[in-house]
Amino acid sequence: MISHPSRQCTVELQALPSRIGQVRRILSAQLRYWHLDQLIDRAALGVTELLTNVHRHAQPDKICTVEIELLLDRLTVSVRDHDPRLPVVEDAPDLSTCGRGLAMVAAMSESWGARRDASGKVVWFTLPTGVSGAPGVELGLAEVGEVEAAGVAG
Repeated sequence: MISHPSRQCTVELQALPSRIGQVRRILSAQLRYWHLDQLIDRAALGVTELLTNVHRHAQPDKICTVEIELLLDRLTVSVRDHDPRLPVVEDAPDLSTCGRGLAMVAAMSESWGARRDASGKVVWFTLPTGVSGAPGVELGLAEVGEVEAAGVAG
């Protein structure tokens, strides 16, 4: 059985409006590096909504960790904070300017969820990469050598 390497990027931050744009740029750059440009808009929208929820609702602080992970044909974006309260999807009117964030994340993602953990909670969503049976990215020449050297030829 051929297995493929997982790729991961983690950023710890204080979820303030000024930092959300920085995280979007980091996420966009990482997805470009992984040759997943087609996911940038949806991933950036989703992470913006999750970080906005941390900024607006998380207690006792706004410290959180954003993790993006590419595994096989799926990208997972998660935000971990210190508040154990799970988010609630609201039925906001169509023209409402707030209260629709999680509904948007649910609509644009393949799946999403939330769970408590030892330090608070994790809210996550997944996006399909559109590449079936491959590591989810086109590897550059240097990376092909690394993968083959690790015994994972594909």
